[in-house]
Amino acid sequence: MSKIDSPLFNDNRNYDYSAASTEEREEYKLICEMVEPNSTVIDLGCGNGSLLEKLMKEKNVKGEGVELSESGVGVCKVKGLKVHQGRIDEKLPFDDNSFDYSICNVTIQMVMYPEVLLTEMKRISKYQIVSFPNFGHYKNRIDLLLKGRMPKPMLFGYKWYNTGHIHQMSIKDFYELVDDVGGLNILRVNEFSSKNPLKKFFIKKYPNVFQILQAFLVEKII
Repeated sequence: MSKIDSPLFNDNRNYDYSAASTEEREEYKLICEMVEPNSTVIDLGCGNGSLLEKLMKEKNVKGEGVELSESGVGVCKVKGLKVHQGRIDEKLPFDDNSFDYSICNVTIQMVMYPEVLLTEMKRISKYQIVSFPNFGHYKNRIDLLLKGRMPKPMLFGYKWYNTGHIHQMSIKDFYELVDDVGGLNILRVNEFSSKNPLKKFFIKKYPNVFQILQAFLVEKII
């Protein structure tokens, strides 16, 4: 049996949430800080529903989700969450301005049409929250410079051919995407920081080089 045929071969293009019904991730706190209590929320690419659960519990939001993975939808329904199965980078089954917030947490880099996703988020909500790993991080830059192949630090243990990250992007790339979609304004940026004053300074001063993951609060203005 080849390595690729092995059942132990890592592949994160098709998530299976059946063995992980609940999780707490670092970026959840960044996102929760951006959401006003008692608002309406749609979580696009909601996975096992952990972020949606947290928002409902801590912010008393009225929320629902969309998830492509059958196992993710199943786990969410067991929890009693309202979740639709389907893609998020095509016309979504919601009316204009159906929600206060649409959220896409570390998923925009995994869809085929990121620009369609952001456009749909703009259509269905007043505010859009987007987070993603920054492929412009200095570790990736050094890895590419020295080794001359697809940088691995932001692939989180996967390889270029078996990662679900098909549209790697930097923080600068996201600003460009917001401009290209149009009618949007970035209101707030939440970022992982550091207790080390020197590291904190460089992360704040040069986020596209030193920030690992960033969360953006965007507002529809047109």
